[in-house]
Amino acid sequence: MSFSLPESLREYIDDRVRTGQYGNTSEYLRDLVRRDQEDQARKRLRDLITDGLQSGDSRPLDRRYAAELRERALGPTS
Repeated sequence: MSFSLPESLREYIDDRVRTGQYGNTSEYLRDLVRRDQEDQARKRLRDLITDGLQSGDSRPLDRRYAAELRERALGPTS
């Protein structure tokens, strides 16, 4: 993967590497992507909780209903 960054961003990344917080530029960028993935997962969970709270009256949780909720949350397993 190849991309261009403005000089100010390159300097910022280089400073982070130079201070020893990251071993190299690739390590810094991988960390950013991982953090973004975690943020998106947290957002998805918040959205699912909000949907649940707004979905109306509760119903008893039996195995079938639990499986249905799991599939909605995680997607089909196949």
